[in-house]
Amino acid sequence: MPSLQGAVVLVTGANGGIGTQFVHQALERGAAKVYASARTPREWADARVVPLTLDVTDAQSIRDAVAVASDVTVLINNAGASVPTAGILTHTDDEIRHNVETNFLGPLFLARAYAPLLSGREGATVIDIHSALAWFAVGGIYSATKAALWSATNSLRLELAPAGVHVVGVHVGYVDTAMAENVSDPKTDPADLVRAVFDATGRDEYEVLADEISVQLKAGLSAPLDAVYPQLRPSAV
Repeated sequence: MPSLQGAVVLVTGANGGIGTQFVHQALERGAAKVYASARTPREWADARVVPLTLDVTDAQSIRDAVAVASDVTVLINNAGASVPTAGILTHTDDEIRHNVETNFLGPLFLARAYAPLLSGREGATVIDIHSALAWFAVGGIYSATKAALWSATNSLRLELAPAGVHVVGVHVGYVDTAMAENVSDPKTDPADLVRAVFDATGRDEYEVLADEISVQLKAGLSAPLDAVYPQLRPSAV
């Protein structure tokens, strides 16, 4: 996808900090229309932005959105949920189900719904927002769902490539949004993240490692588990 010129983009979670940047930067790069979706969509001061009601955890909502936004050429699965505590055994049933439905099933079902429409379209692209925590299991169910989405994105990439659909997976650590407002570690500016995603997508890259922590964590995937998680060493148990 050399550019977004003339593209029709759908952004999930468009009301948030990252989603808002996807909307604005898609237009700056020449998109003809952007569907800005959310469970409760807001108004935008640009006629090229179409507010769209979409709850990615609801099958009927997905069907309704696809029926309205059937002209999409670029799908950006950005909507996400997190949990206040890191221990996967401490999450409530509702927290686990909400994260699985929002972070994993929602993007997968939305991509599946759009696959027949995207197939063969010029510039057809799916962009999935993962997390560096997909490769570092300290985020409880959040890490687990992002790891599952990473795997699903790899499958989608293989299955959609013959139809000319380019699939991009994005890994990033903390981003300076409301979700990470209580985090003191370095955070990526949402504008910088989205710029990196669109730049990489324009170069036909399959994966975006948007910050140093993502680079380090991917490089460490082949390391022994007790190197990745020192707390597993005998002296620490």
